[in-house]
Amino acid sequence: MTALFQQLPSVDKILKTPQGEQLVTEFGHSAVVNCCRHLLAQAREKIKIEKKLPHFFTDFNHTIAEVNRYLANQQQVKIKSVHNLTGTVLHTNLGRALWAQSAQQAALTAMRQNVALEYDLEAGKRSHRDNYVSELLHELTGAQAACVVNNNAAAVLLMLATFAQGKEVIISRGELIEIGGAFRIPDIMAQAGCKLVEVGTTNRTHLNDYRRAINENTALLMKVHSSNYQICGFTCEVSEQELVELGKEFNIPVVTDLGSGALTDLSRYDLPKEPTVQEKLVQGADLISFSGDKLLGGPQAGIIVGKKELIQQLQSHPLKRVLRCDKVILAGLEATLRLYLQPEKLTEKLTSLRLLTQPLEQLRQQAEQLKEKLENLLKDDFLLQIESSSAQIGSGSQPMAKIPSIAVTIAEKNSEKLTALLARFKKLSTPIIARVENNKIRLDLRSVTAIETLLITLEELNQDQ
Repeated sequence: MTALFQQLPSVDKILKTPQGEQLVTEFGHSAVVNCCRHLLAQAREKIKIEKKLPHFFTDFNHTIAEVNRYLANQQQVKIKSVHNLTGTVLHTNLGRALWAQSAQQAALTAMRQNVALEYDLEAGKRSHRDNYVSELLHELTGAQAACVVNNNAAAVLLMLATFAQGKEVIISRGELIEIGGAFRIPDIMAQAGCKLVEVGTTNRTHLNDYRRAINENTALLMKVHSSNYQICGFTCEVSEQELVELGKEFNIPVVTDLGSGALTDLSRYDLPKEPTVQEKLVQGADLISFSGDKLLGGPQAGIIVGKKELIQQLQSHPLKRVLRCDKVILAGLEATLRLYLQPEKLTEKLTSLRLLTQPLEQLRQQAEQLKEKLENLLKDDFLLQIESSSAQIGSGSQPMAKIPSIAVTIAEKNSEKLTALLARFKKLSTPIIARVENNKIRLDLRSVTAIETLLITLEELNQDQ
């Protein structure tokens, strides 16, 4: 064992070789030293346990190659791009909405250059960073003003903290939703320092339930759109319009958490109907919050629209600064909203809507390309078929609604081979994320953004044999 330890080179010896000097030039002295120390520590543990050298210390060229591999891998961003073949277009775990080209360009400009974020170019003085987005949302929805924070949960928190701290908020028991990560509306209310008052039952809530709960300490009447679940059967809920009339009677504002926040009627594209921000404003809601990275199709943001005097109070609350968005998000959001000024072009320019509205024939053509490529790469080890599929919008939007799609399925009597193939998919330079149903891998084309890039990535399967 002692002889094995003696074969390990010192850090100094590695650094003083021409190859070591080249590594220092490329990665820096500290990084190379830390890497060598890490590999030497690994080697000593292996010698103690297995009584042999690791492969990368059996030859000096192997050592340099391992150091280079380690340092190169250290520079790789772990949040890497993947091919989404799950059939879920707005996949929360895969980053939700893909930005439109114009939004990407606007964000890149904001990253590279100084921008007029809080500066009025015409007046030559300081302005508010939400102004551009607020003006656009006024034009698109008719809302008097808007406020932008970093996600919709933050938007709800800001509304509650601003108007209901130390007071009561009345909400239907059937709308006490839980969103991803076990994050619940009651928890947000507790953080905002307000008291939750539940009314009605899980499946039925009436206007009188709200009326009976109102007292001198009531600050808000709240509606929450159940975008990530549905209650069916013997049900009853109170509309915003009814709640607004009740609010006016008692001079209590009505706030709506719309969740996904569609700005256009999806049914015009033969997609499931989703309430729009404009509809809620017409019904009279005082404030409406919604997400930027769901049905809107832009970057992650929480958007609040509504009455100007209420928006101004939100903007002046200390929590707003904590929750505000940076220049990159605001630039991407503004560019996304500008696409809605040309509604006839939305399916062409808004990436998420383009994916959701792709015709089945186009998906079938892509499926044929994918099947042919996989048959050449996988040979006769698997059975491949093109099948009808059901995709979904995702991110809590219309959970029960299915969108017709096409998938390439991969079957094999030996489930271990399918598991191994899934593992190979995930080890590609751009991993492929699929879903498994009924002992088949389903590669759904509805959520694929670039079939050509996917086919090129699959060539790597030839290299990992």
